Amino acid sequence: MYEEMKEKLKKIGIIPVVVLENAGDAAQLGKALMEGGLPAAEVTFRTEAAEESLRILSKELPDMLLGAGTVLTTEQADRAVEAGAKFIVAPGFNPTVVKHCLAKGYPIVPGVQTPSEMEQAMELGLDFVKFFPAEAAGGLNMIKAVAAPYTKLVFMPTGGINEQNVKDYLGFKKIVACGGTWMVKNSLIESGDFEKIKELTKNAAKIVKEVRGDL
Repeated sequence: MYEEMKEKLKKIGIIPVVVLENAGDAAQLGKALMEGGLPAAEVTFRTEAAEESLRILSKELPDMLLGAGTVLTTEQADRAVEAGAKFIVAPGFNPTVVKHCLAKGYPIVPGVQTPSEMEQAMELGLDFVKFFPAEAAGGLNMIKAVAAPYTKLVFMPTGGINEQNVKDYLGFKKIVACGGTWMVKNSLIESGDFEKIKELTKNAAKIVKEVRGDL
């Protein structure tokens, strides 16, 4: 399950990180992402609408790879999976949440920034981590530096990644996928501009294909 999820994320390449204030926007947003060529979303648990949004997306778009982001507690992790999330993403490394997810069989991608946190993840048997906030924490140079001693670790950098720098990230072999928000900006969702979201998503999917070809 864990390896399968990782392979799916790698194939998609850029994972839209979505903040939904209104669950009524979920289905249209999901369709725009699917039609744009990025059939995935990390729905962040920062809003009251997150759980219901996951339920709607899971029901309406069963082929979409759904994750729950900004998961800070074991209770949120349970609610997210029950609502349809196929994987859990956390901004930091909380051993309680990580151990809970592993015990329940939920694929989890915890956030790390330092070598110590990376070693904690490896100690629990994980080889796939989120690097967050990517650009603020040293970006691709930092990832390359830590990838040298931690040869088994692979990364999903998120934070500060955009159309200009994502190519460089995707070109490094230790990066599974990148989290991005530029195609799903809050202003576009709130104004209902799903055509623009689709257009930006198409451009992002094109970048993945340019860098990686057909995986």
